[in-house]
Amino acid sequence: MYLPSHFEEPRGDALRELIRSHPLGTLITQDRNGALQADPIPFLLDAGPGEHGTLLGHVARANPLWRESRDEIDALVVFHGAQSYISPGWYPSKTLHGKAVPTWNYLIVQARGRLRAIDDRAWLRAFVTRLTERHEARQVMPWHVTDAPADYIESMLGAIIGIEIELGSLVGKWKASQNRDADDRAGVVDGLTVLAERDGDAQAAAMATVVAADVARRDRRR
Repeated sequence: MYLPSHFEEPRGDALRELIRSHPLGTLITQDRNGALQADPIPFLLDAGPGEHGTLLGHVARANPLWRESRDEIDALVVFHGAQSYISPGWYPSKTLHGKAVPTWNYLIVQARGRLRAIDDRAWLRAFVTRLTERHEARQVMPWHVTDAPADYIESMLGAIIGIEIELGSLVGKWKASQNRDADDRAGVVDGLTVLAERDGDAQAAAMATVVAADVARRDRRR
């Protein structure tokens, strides 16, 4: 990933929070023939034992990646956060010199580590229980694994394989108008806020919050 220093996000807590709030990662693996495979997988991030934590997930037993992925090289998991188109019309500097072009702001985390497949019913049951509890927590009447017939759950567990990736690398890119001056960044926040309020654009609202927070951090450093 191309990563200019002004877009690099060094805060480990921010990277881990993006993974927790946007848990559907794209797992990219390579098989013995050099072919790449990309699979969307909802992950849980554990604190250890990897240097940057450990990603836990599962795939269908029919998915060949757990058997065929090379285990001597790192797998890559890409997580996407807020993203939005940025119009040059939002920059006050445009009226001064016209030197402005459209761009796209986005947050992204890339996690790397060795993938291990786990074919263990007890592990899988504990994992899917944790995954379910995490995502059902916001429901008025949360669904529990034990709500389904026991034999049905057993058959479902037999159809999946667990995966574990101990992370040796965690890199974040926060492209949030850091390369513009204070007035232009304020213009970006205003433009995104208009989209959020007028069109109900949740992505624009999220990016406006990110850019505004970056502006506030810069102001505190002065």
